[in-house]
Amino acid sequence: MEEITLKVEGMMCRGCEKRIENAVANIEGVEKVVANHENRTVTIIKDQKVELKVIKEKIEDIGFEVKE
Repeated sequence: MEEITLKVEGMMCRGCEKRIENAVANIEGVEKVVANHENRTVTIIKDQKVELKVIKEKIEDIGFEVKE
């Protein structure tokens, strides 16, 4: 397992956190997702086989912006 933390813009409340958590948790190989709107981060625990690109696209598809 690997843990990554992404900076994500556009989260304003707990509802935004839940949208991201639910979307990313549905990716096969993702073990855990914790979004935090106050510090604008999403922490993900995933299998090595899950590509970062797939996670970023999923977050952006639901209306948020992943910062590098």
